[in-house]
Amino acid sequence: MQAGILAGVLLVGGAGIVAIALNQPGVVQSAPATSTVVAENSHRLDVAENSNVTFTEFLDFECEVCGAVYPVVEELREEYAGRVTFVTRYFPLPGHFNSRTAAIAVEAAAQQGKFEEMYHRMFETQGEWGEQQVSAADRFREFAQELDLDLAAYDDAVADPATEARVQQDYDAASALGATGTPTIFVNDEYIPLTSPDDLRKALDAALEE
Repeated sequence: MQAGILAGVLLVGGAGIVAIALNQPGVVQSAPATSTVVAENSHRLDVAENSNVTFTEFLDFECEVCGAVYPVVEELREEYAGRVTFVTRYFPLPGHFNSRTAAIAVEAAAQQGKFEEMYHRMFETQGEWGEQQVSAADRFREFAQELDLDLAAYDDAVADPATEARVQQDYDAASALGATGTPTIFVNDEYIPLTSPDDLRKALDAALEE
């Protein structure tokens, strides 16, 4: 598949239908044997104990398309609760000034058991700090405070090279899978080209029927 294919994405969210032009990621159709879609330490938003179907999204918290897909994923989580495991992995793109800083902040929150809370906060506030050329690190620290995190531990985690290395691990996995843009979504090991929410539902339904 060629990278940079222009596709129209119709996303149905709580606020209605949002139309977005998407530069579709260029990825292989299934995961190579040398790559792993889900790692042991990947963050799981939901775990379906009795199902082998996994939805994995490589995302960039500053990506506007990821922000538009966010409410769709929330709908899918509710719709497929107990039947599908939902995994989130970092893929901060170099063209977004605060994307890596955001991922590090989320990972620092994850170290205190607040991954999902910070994940939600990033997308709920994306319009406040995204697409800017000044650091949003102080704003992210405010999120940590609002979530009642231990700020000293949060600051230490943000400064710890191991935290960024954890983000880089996901980035490297996405690159190995052939991803060049966000969001890049897999159902199990199959890459799902995103043109509408129905693509995701069809892929999940097909995987559940296998």
